[in-house]
Amino acid sequence: MTGRSSHPSESPLDHLGLYQLGVRSVHGPAESVSRCEVCAAQTAHPHFEIENFSARVLVCTQCGLGRLHPMLDADEISDLYPDDYYGEPGTKFQPSVERLVRFIGERHITFLSRGLAPRARILDVGCGRGVILSALANRGFEVHGLEISAEAARGADPRAEIRIATRLADAEYEPESFDEIIIWHVLEHLVDPRATLEAAHRILKPGGRLIVAVPNFSSLQSRWTGDAWFHLDLPRHLYHFPLDALQAILADTGYTVDAAYHFSLRQNPFGWIQSVLNRFHSLPRNGLYTMLHRRSVDEPAPFDATTRAWLWFWLIVGTPFALAATIYETAIRSGGSVHLVATR
Repeated sequence: MTGRSSHPSESPLDHLGLYQLGVRSVHGPAESVSRCEVCAAQTAHPHFEIENFSARVLVCTQCGLGRLHPMLDADEISDLYPDDYYGEPGTKFQPSVERLVRFIGERHITFLSRGLAPRARILDVGCGRGVILSALANRGFEVHGLEISAEAARGADPRAEIRIATRLADAEYEPESFDEIIIWHVLEHLVDPRATLEAAHRILKPGGRLIVAVPNFSSLQSRWTGDAWFHLDLPRHLYHFPLDALQAILADTGYTVDAAYHFSLRQNPFGWIQSVLNRFHSLPRNGLYTMLHRRSVDEPAPFDATTRAWLWFWLIVGTPFALAATIYETAIRSGGSVHLVATR
């Protein structure tokens, strides 16, 4: 495969174009690599390769952690998140979809705030547009957020105190200063997930709660759809955590895992629909997500009218089946995404 720089000046791909990059399963002998973030093993076998990228996904032979190899550098990672990745202004999807996302976000605030004292201090690592922070602020909590750039946090609730830093350790929070830390679908994007968990442990109060959500690399959804899995999100997802590996790294960084939850109305039904559609080569990869994404008023709609009609048809027809599949994967504890609750 040819190497590719992700710098915008050298590539016409915006972040939606990245969603349409081809991904192919590969098989090969184990290779020597740097130490695994979870188990420190130094062998991994190739699992996926990405169109026009020299980096591949290798899977640890011991714990099953997937990782991009070779790892992208800081500039390449930054270029994967152009301004339009975060939405305009402060929104990411078409208005009707955005309302649904925010509605679901409000509903799961009850889970995130369960058992917290009034005015508890909460930190959202990778807070983005502040959907979670706004709902928590409405309940009277003191909310803080961390993002890698000011553009990433544009549109966030002004009641949130947001710091901009590349790494959690660089944000200079006081030790033992938070009652709860949320890392919601962020850990897989980070070059240093172990260092992030260690930094979170340092600033979490004794007995404080950590909530981590990731796509589940060992899930039924991942195994069944393979290289068509929507939540691969290559090359933005630098790591791919099977549930056992996530539990292991949490334990190794000083946490006690209290519970693992396999149901996500926001992530898992759509993951099923888009992953199944990705198996049909007559449709654009991740085309449904691309179509639902918010665009400026002067930007043309993606794809031709026939393709858009098919995508809408399969969204409507597929939703009941996707909900049923989500309930089933939850029952067998193999959710397409999982969130864990752990305490320091």
